[in-house]
Amino acid sequence: MGVMATTAKPLPPPEPGFEHVNRYWDRRMNVPAAKILPGEFYVSRCGEMIVTVLGSCVSACVRDKQLGVGGMNHFMLPQEGRHSTDNWGGDLALASRYGNWAMEYLINAVLKMGGSRRNLEVKVFGGGNVLSNMTEIGTRNVSFIQSYLQNEALQIAAMDLGGPYPRKVLYFPDTGAVKMKKLVHVENDTIEQREKRYCDNLQQQPDQSGDVELF
Repeated sequence: MGVMATTAKPLPPPEPGFEHVNRYWDRRMNVPAAKILPGEFYVSRCGEMIVTVLGSCVSACVRDKQLGVGGMNHFMLPQEGRHSTDNWGGDLALASRYGNWAMEYLINAVLKMGGSRRNLEVKVFGGGNVLSNMTEIGTRNVSFIQSYLQNEALQIAAMDLGGPYPRKVLYFPDTGAVKMKKLVHVENDTIEQREKRYCDNLQQQPDQSGDVELF
């Protein structure tokens, strides 16, 4: 007997400023979903699932555990000096490529939705050593996110960092649940090539399959 197909439903409106993010109805999980790429982040207050695939990049899942509002980011490079934003002209897409700005944007977005720092729950994933001849990127990202959260006095509720493999992460901000699959057997180099292209693009820009684990 086959599995009954679910019918796609209308998507809830995104939070202001996130209209550009790729959103769709996930028929398998039967929920509205948003898929983020390197340099993006997304927040929600309406029971959405946030999806991403990580190689050497890191994603932080941050939510107010009392309100059930939160989001996820996805960054490639650990840190950029605070004053360099003067050269970006306030371009959020460029700023959020860096871990320190990606974290600040995400946390501030949750707080603007009514969240409180004392109620923040943080889960972090990624930082795999998957880029040929560029293994230091994943390691640096792991070191950065751990140091950043320690300096901000934010405890890590769950994490899966480092290692030699990519990860697929599904995050549900309303409940805090995370489903993560380690992509142990990757049939092609799509993830590595995407991250290499992304890293090359960042450097050229002026400064202006394993078991599912639940967290």
